[in-house]
Amino acid sequence: MKAIVLESAENPIVYKEVEKPTAGPGEVLVKIKAAALNRRDYWITVGKYAGIKFPTILGADGAGIVAETGDGAGEWLNKEVIINPSHNWGEYPEFQSKDFKILGLPDDGTLAEYVKVPAEYLYPKPAHLTFEQAAAIPLAGLTAYRALFTKAHLKKGDKVLILGVGAGTGTFLLQWAVTAGAQVFVTSGSGDKLQQAKQLGAAAGVNYKAQDWAEELKHLSSGGFDVVVDSALGSDFNKIPDLCKPGGRIVFFGATAGNITELNGRTIFWKQLQLLGTTMGTQDDFKAMLTLVNEHKIVPVIDEVFPLSEGKKAFDKMAASSQFGKLVIRVS
Repeated sequence: MKAIVLESAENPIVYKEVEKPTAGPGEVLVKIKAAALNRRDYWITVGKYAGIKFPTILGADGAGIVAETGDGAGEWLNKEVIINPSHNWGEYPEFQSKDFKILGLPDDGTLAEYVKVPAEYLYPKPAHLTFEQAAAIPLAGLTAYRALFTKAHLKKGDKVLILGVGAGTGTFLLQWAVTAGAQVFVTSGSGDKLQQAKQLGAAAGVNYKAQDWAEELKHLSSGGFDVVVDSALGSDFNKIPDLCKPGGRIVFFGATAGNITELNGRTIFWKQLQLLGTTMGTQDDFKAMLTLVNEHKIVPVIDEVFPLSEGKKAFDKMAASSQFGKLVIRVS
């Protein structure tokens, strides 16, 4: 079968022929129709991710048709499915276990014609979505869902600030929050992305490259935010507590801008703010997210679709951060 393989540090994105896997007990072999990239995949290719091993087939997101089943998984044969890439969460919903892993490293992932996964991580593909649309959801959608609902306990009428709306996770945060009845504000370094966010329901947007971006948000929000979600950290993170209402929840994941600089602890304790770290999500989070998608017939935002043979172009576009929404790979 054809796949995109993390071959070596010097040659990290190789489109090549590899051996087709076989489903064991409790496992299925999914014929991938479409997959999608995440920032995680890019960080792996540039060596900025823990536990890198060669060779590995990349890709956490995927949707397709079950082509083969092992013992105990026969009910899935020929079903259209979406795959939860968050594996071995463990018994405590509050945090993942030491055995937690994400599909696509260390286990071979979805940027291939076939992927082998435990059947417990399969879900029916939302009927209103194409395979490309369904494949866009899993990792970014799950991360966004847990951040807003499981961690921040988002409710209708909350004012939400999404810092960095252009990426896949940012667009899901926007879609989920708007669907839940929140008033959503966003930031981006691109005027075009701010306009696209408004078309998806954002109340207002601010360019974070402006020197006074935090002051502008404080003015626009008329009293501050109930929920702030950030995936960059860095030196600007220390401006967030001042943007929050008393009792506000600040949820964060990722650290693309580096570590947090000094925070004013007085603001945090006097406002009774919550700082909430999050990563991926549980099986219950994934089920609840798909319920939201199915009930409201939500369609993910896709920036561009590439054939598997041109996957390198998708990685190059992600490196440039020029996309709004997900970069999807059509496999078959």
